[in-house]
Amino acid sequence: MELRHLRYFVAVAEAGHMTRAAERLGLQQPPLSRQIRQLEQRLGAPLFTRHPRGVTPTALGRQFLEEARHVLDAAAAMEQRMTRLAAGLRGLLAVGFTSSAAAHAFTPRVLRACRREHPEIELAIAQHNAAELIEAVDAGRLHFAFLRLPVARPAGLTFETLLSEPMVLALPIDHALASRYGVDEVVPWPALQGQPLILVRRPGALGLYGELLGLLERLGVAVQVQAEVDRMMTNLNLVAAGAGLSVVPASMQSAQAHSVAYRRLPSTPALQAPITLVFRDDAQPLAKAGFLDLVRRSAAAARAAGP
Repeated sequence: MELRHLRYFVAVAEAGHMTRAAERLGLQQPPLSRQIRQLEQRLGAPLFTRHPRGVTPTALGRQFLEEARHVLDAAAAMEQRMTRLAAGLRGLLAVGFTSSAAAHAFTPRVLRACRREHPEIELAIAQHNAAELIEAVDAGRLHFAFLRLPVARPAGLTFETLLSEPMVLALPIDHALASRYGVDEVVPWPALQGQPLILVRRPGALGLYGELLGLLERLGVAVQVQAEVDRMMTNLNLVAAGAGLSVVPASMQSAQAHSVAYRRLPSTPALQAPITLVFRDDAQPLAKAGFLDLVRRSAAAARAAGP
């Protein structure tokens, strides 16, 4: 028994007439009548009482009609679910982010928009450092990751820059540079000469803080690498404790506001903090068609709106 047999039967039962049902189905009446008789032979009992003006379901036919509608509704619902899944509008989506990417208003805004636009997508959220996120996406444990500047670029992964923002200097609230330069003033790069820096990176890795060290080296500014940590919040906690200075994305300025002072850095040469989206080149339609489109639309709107 096939779904088409059920559709034929339901059409005849609803029309109460073989010819009218055939017209609705786009069939000829004789083939439809044969299909119904074959169905009755398969079941071993008549489904309709035939009379000159049409047909009427028998007691078995009425029960079969109820069951057939249930099966057809379930099949249609399954088809819709699978279509939505293939279109990226349903299923489990694993998304990771660094603490600094999460601090930018864009990231939670995208996640809220995803829940609003695609309620059938179940979001599984994880927070790691950039290296761990890249490894998780590469291994297929995450569909997407939001991070700053990649510390590695494995083959088979796409790294898409969504937004960019300036970096700011983070220093203990009672540090001499915090007194020397006001909130609206720019701290020149040479002022960091000899200062202890706390970096968020794996030792020796590139990425955002690799760019910072490269910039300072080109400018002839010698600093001390006081510590290298895995998380941006660990970084700021150490700054708050007076262990050293750091440079963080501007969107982090609300963190440790009572213990950390934030100051602007020169725009030339500028040090920018991007928000980068990472995903596998062979990401499933779930990822590519739904979430990826949402992220790109949201990023375009954010860029158009400006700072």
